[in-house]
Amino acid sequence: MKRNKYTCGLDAAIDVMGGKWKSLILWELNFATLRFGELRRAIPEISERVLILQLKEMVTSGLVHRELYHQVPPKVEYSLTEFGSSLIAALMPLGEWGEQNMARIEAIPRD
Repeated sequence: MKRNKYTCGLDAAIDVMGGKWKSLILWELNFATLRFGELRRAIPEISERVLILQLKEMVTSGLVHRELYHQVPPKVEYSLTEFGSSLIAALMPLGEWGEQNMARIEAIPRD
């Protein structure tokens, strides 16, 4: 997260959820508690390094809970917090809009 002062609620929400990866991680964790490898397989386009960084930021911001099990080999699970669940609930209408307009969005010329 970048700052503590925002111009509006949308500014704050975009700051905490970051770019494309955090929303995809939230989406996957919305359905189940997952281990790192499971998340990596669920989002194959994300690099391991970026996933690690994004998860650390999401744990720090309180969106995701990281549960470390002290065993051999070590086991770590990630799940949504109540704060994270409230954000995914707010993102659901945006996702529905994207689904309804996907063909039009994909047809937008890009450089």
